[in-house]
Amino acid sequence: MGIIQGNTDYFKEYKLHNPFLMKGMKDAIIRIIQAVNNREKIVVYGYGDVDSICGISILLLLLKYLNADVEYFIPDEMENKYGIGKIALNDYIKYLGVDVMITVGCGSNSSEEIRIAKNMGITVIVTDNHREIDYKIEALGINAKNKKCRYPFKCLSAVGTVFKLCEAISMYYKMKRVYKYIDLAMLGTIASSENIIGENKSLIDTGMVRIMSTNNYGIQALLKINKITEVNISEATKLTSSIIPTKASLKNMDNSRIAVELFTTRDSNRAIQIAKYLKKECVKSSEKNKLKL
Repeated sequence: MGIIQGNTDYFKEYKLHNPFLMKGMKDAIIRIIQAVNNREKIVVYGYGDVDSICGISILLLLLKYLNADVEYFIPDEMENKYGIGKIALNDYIKYLGVDVMITVGCGSNSSEEIRIAKNMGITVIVTDNHREIDYKIEALGINAKNKKCRYPFKCLSAVGTVFKLCEAISMYYKMKRVYKYIDLAMLGTIASSENIIGENKSLIDTGMVRIMSTNNYGIQALLKINKITEVNISEATKLTSSIIPTKASLKNMDNSRIAVELFTTRDSNRAIQIAKYLKKECVKSSEKNKLKL
């Protein structure tokens, strides 16, 4: 299978680097394209913070557009910090008939769990942005922080890393569709702990320009209920804080799943309902935290 690496004019326009400069990208794309074309079962595995939620949503939207057999999974608890959980593998993933599992912002420290998945017949593609890298990992890994990766920008967020993967998928299929999701990449990058420099700044700057004309019903709903008519860093941060409270809890994991629905729904009325609910939950969480201080 030949990988078409596409026209680099896209990257000049958006001030981004070619995703195929990233270690592991070509092999990951070959496996994903195979899974899409053969209708193999794909699961996107991530966590309940805004950075990961946005990454999960972008990957779901793009793969569903390609008619892939795809769903996602967010564990109830972060059983293994920034890693893949054994409980999740054995109690859920195992029974889905999964062929390919793509992680979002986790998995670089999960060599044992990846071996378990491999024994289940699952190919694991790790997209991560954390430094806990196990070089014995038996997976197709995409992580700019990997010392063996020569990608020029080392500070990508979880959603930024996924965005690079989706860029590469779009290049293979010769489509620009991934750039319509740059508003989600912007929100996730702002919500992450990564510095707003280099490629992160390019994603944020472009996302803030495009967000007011977004066709994502979830983002439209967030803008509406927060009464935002112009987006800057302050307003974008306000948007992210109306999605999920920063303090983790079991209920937050449920709300994280609802947030994924917010960004992937095709029903504008449903998006408004979800956005109102999530904002209300964030306000309640904030008030509780103030009472504890």
